[in-house]
Formats: sequence, structure tokens, C-alpha cells
Amino acid sequence: MTVNPILEAKKRSQSGLLAGTIAYFIWGVFPIYFKLTEEIAALEILAHRIVWSVPFGFLILLFRKQIAETIRALKSPRKLAYLMLAAVALSANWGMYIWAIQQNQIFQGSLGYYINPLMYVLVGVVFLGERLGRLQGLAVLMALAGVIVLTAYGGRFPGIALFLAVSFTVYGVIRKQVEVGAMPGLFIETIFLFLPGLAFLFWQAAQGTLGFTSAVTDMRLLLIAAGPITVLPLLTFALAARRLRLSTLGFLQYIGPTLQFACGLYYGEVFTIAHAWCFGFIWLATVLLCFDAWRKRSGTASGTT
Repeated sequence: MTVNPILEAKKRSQSGLLAGTIAYFIWGVFPIYFKLTEEIAALEILAHRIVWSVPFGFLILLFRKQIAETIRALKSPRKLAYLMLAAVALSANWGMYIWAIQQNQIFQGSLGYYINPLMYVLVGVVFLGERLGRLQGLAVLMALAGVIVLTAYGGRFPGIALFLAVSFTVYGVIRKQVEVGAMPGLFIETIFLFLPGLAFLFWQAAQGTLGFTSAVTDMRLLLIAAGPITVLPLLTFALAARRLRLSTLGFLQYIGPTLQFACGLYYGEVFTIAHAWCFGFIWLATVLLCFDAWRKRSGTASGTT
């Protein structure tokens, strides 16, 4: 049977688009999960997220036949060192985000992930010697203007947003130094965090402050579900990354913070004039980045035909 390569490529692209949309949709509605579990302390939720990700992640590795790749990574001291640093950055990002949601700071969480692509641009310029394009430079200035407006007129420095953006950028930069798949890498990272997370839960139990033991069954199931909801979007993202162009993924990534912003409105967070100006600048910066990426993609495509 003859396989039509054009049709096959179209199917791969469509399935990749679906997988990427699912990943960013789950990340976008994370605030709902953390609102449902907000009676549990943020550090305990973080520990559950780490601990329950390990067994579920192992099942995914078995399903995707990535055990051998994981073992090879475990045998490399260089990869392990990078993944340990990545685990620290990731756990800091997770912990801050959970705490932010519980403190009714969903808008700052959304802002952080809008800023994140701009952080990658700055890293490329400052540390990798990349040249800053005109539109990229304008986008960075707009983002800076948004932060200044929120700080000066809103009376609140967006520390949470910047912490989330910087920590996730650090995580992304570290992971780029390691040639390992998304799931094997995440599994090893959670292994590094597993014992501290488990020890924290046992310590809380010994102190009589473990929310899991006193919670109703529904809450316990929600806490256990922290594993699947952590691993599943990363799995679908890995599938999307293999089947889509990076520029397409770049457009999709804004689904997450946009849905988070909608969650902030839904949960009744106060949206001030300063917020409106700040997000306005950030959204304009986002449009400029997307247009710049589209223009470069179009130029590359026309240059190869």
C-alpha cells in the first residue's frame, strides 16, 4: 500500500496541533485545580505533585518504551548534574505558582508566563550573543513599560510574575543543555525531588499537620491526581514538539496564560486600571513577537522555494 507523504505530513501536523492545544489548555486551567485544593498548604501540594508524578511518570515511560533512554541519562554524570539544577528551578517555579494561586494572584501568574518568551529573547542577547531584532527590542521595551506602570501606578511590584518568568526561563535554558527527551528528563528531575518531597510529607504526618490524612476522600483523590495532571500535559507537549514547527508552538504557548487570565477574571480578582495598562503593553509585546516569528518563518519559506 502506497503512503501519500503529503497526506501523512498533514495528519502528523494535525495530531501535533491537537496535542499542543491539549497541553497548553491543561496548563491554562491549572488555577482551577489549585483553587479546588487551596485548603491544603502550598508546600504540601508541591510535595504531592512531585511524589505522585514519579509512579505515573514511570508508567508513561513504560508505555512509550523510554526506559532505556532514561537509564542512559542516569549513567551520564553531566546530564545528571544539569537535571538536578533543572529540578531545583522547576520545583521553585511550581511552588511559587501554587502559592500565588492560593494568594489570589492568578493575574500575576498569567503575567509571568506572558513575559517568559521575552525572557528567552533577553537570555539569547545577554548570554548567547544573539542580535536583538527591531521588533524584539520594541517588544522588550513594551514589557518593561508594563512592569513599570503596574509598579508605579498599581502600587505593586510584579515580583511573583518576574519570579515565575525567570525561574521557568532558567529551567528551559538548563534543559536545552541536556539531550534527553521530555518525559525521561522530567522523570529524573522528579526522582531527585522525590525523597525530599516524601520526607516532608512524613514529617508533616508526624507533626499531625498533614492535610492528606484529615482530608475527605474527594480531596485525597485530587491530591493524588497531581501526578497525572503534571505528567499528561508534558507528554502531549512532547508529542506536539516532535510534529510541529517551533514557530507554531510559539503561537500555541499563549493559550496557557490567556486561559489563566480568564481564570483570574472568573475567580473575581481585582483588575485595576494599572493592570489594564500593564497587560495591554504585554499583549502588544506578544503580538510583536508573534509577528516577528511569522515574518521570519515566511521569509525562510520563500527563500527555500
